Amino acid sequence: MTRSAIIVGAGFGGLALGIRLQSAGVDTIIVEARDKPGGRAYVWERDGFTFDAGPTVITDPPCLQELWGLTGRDMAEDVTLAPVLPFYRLTWPDGTSFDYTNDDSVLMAEIAKLNPEDVAGYRKFLDYSAGVYKEGYEKLGHVAFLDFASMIKAAPALAKYQAWRSVYSIVSSFVKDEHLRQALSFHTLLVGGNPMTTSAIYALIHQLERDGGVWFAMGGTNKLIAGMVTHFERLGGVLKLNDSVTSIETLGDKATGVITASGWEGKADMVACNGDVMHIYRDLLKTSRSAQRRKAKLERKRYSPSLFVVHFGIKGTWPGIPHHMILFGPRYKGLLADLYDTGILPEDFSIYLHHPTVTDPSMAPEGHSTFYALAPVPHLGKFPVDWAEIGPILEKRILDEVGRRLIPDIHERIVTKFHYAPSDFAHDLNAHLGSAFSLEPILTQSAWFRVHNRDDDISNLYFVGAGTHPGPESPASWEVPRRLRH
Repeated sequence: MTRSAIIVGAGFGGLALGIRLQSAGVDTIIVEARDKPGGRAYVWERDGFTFDAGPTVITDPPCLQELWGLTGRDMAEDVTLAPVLPFYRLTWPDGTSFDYTNDDSVLMAEIAKLNPEDVAGYRKFLDYSAGVYKEGYEKLGHVAFLDFASMIKAAPALAKYQAWRSVYSIVSSFVKDEHLRQALSFHTLLVGGNPMTTSAIYALIHQLERDGGVWFAMGGTNKLIAGMVTHFERLGGVLKLNDSVTSIETLGDKATGVITASGWEGKADMVACNGDVMHIYRDLLKTSRSAQRRKAKLERKRYSPSLFVVHFGIKGTWPGIPHHMILFGPRYKGLLADLYDTGILPEDFSIYLHHPTVTDPSMAPEGHSTFYALAPVPHLGKFPVDWAEIGPILEKRILDEVGRRLIPDIHERIVTKFHYAPSDFAHDLNAHLGSAFSLEPILTQSAWFRVHNRDDDISNLYFVGAGTHPGPESPASWEVPRRLRH
């Protein structure tokens, strides 16, 4: 008999799992609450501009290609990837700039520009990053950690690479220049982690980017989502949009299916969730006693901050502004403490600036450019304000800063703009506390300590995505589903 599955949520994890299940002969339906697939990788089209909602960096193309390769297809049929160089341009208020790349000659010159003595230290850090990549990504990133024994087996590798230390602490042990310390530690912010507290195991991101490069899906990240949907449906999978799941039905220790807002009742041999883990346990599994116990534990955990994103389309083209930029503010440690610990919305901020039209001009009308400027902000649990009131104020401050540092007449050039706040994460994505990345990736909330890929009590209920192992926006989190088809 053909087995069946229902997946709640059409983000990267849900779509990757759907492709794997269909490739294995499992009849799969993905149910998505919004009018478009993608989850955090949603897309808006306004006034001729294309605005990707969130994820913009692709670091491991072979991980994606494997999804098509399962059935002998080529990802290039549906998605075109373009390399991005430099990976990022980092700038500071004192005028310092640093182009981050995997071109060794360029990179060493950039490091020497900051501090010649740190060239040797960087090489030592690179050796460390390569080792932790092998242990933390190639090995542990593909382990399900369904029991504590698996965590015990991982302990020697975690101890060898001093996983209890923070990324910033490890980086600082190799290089002395403060700009370089920030350049080599900021990556944890891309997965919701504080460089001052996130486990040093996440230094693997540096090696991941060096090996795989940084890529962009032509047309935007939304085109990668569209390509995954095309392949999923090509394999016979069914995608249901505009119909939110209101309940995951269970009988004893088994999930039996789902009920949606439209009244549709879907039955399946297994159910998988690619949504906010707190929402799943708190709202969709209300009738399960074990799930409610899990909910109580999740409420006590630490959650990553949220984001405030200003999307804007402007007149003019800007070949001198690279695809990815980090505009650091005057503080690093203090700013991170405000965001993660005290829950203050500070006067200063750091900005990630995304400029896709420098790679793909089709994302804006001719002679125009598409941008978004992203600033981390505290989640709603730490900063419970009315974002309808605060949003326009912060939007102007961010645009003012981009104008001051890059585009002096930015306000006169704007054709269209809008912002996305923590309240939008909470409303559109059911994100607990409006967190942009779910559980904060500290050591005690990673691997076995994170939500397991299979529920401990409901044996045919599975999880992929940000709140589960291995974590948000990680290509490895799209790989985890390969085990769920067995």
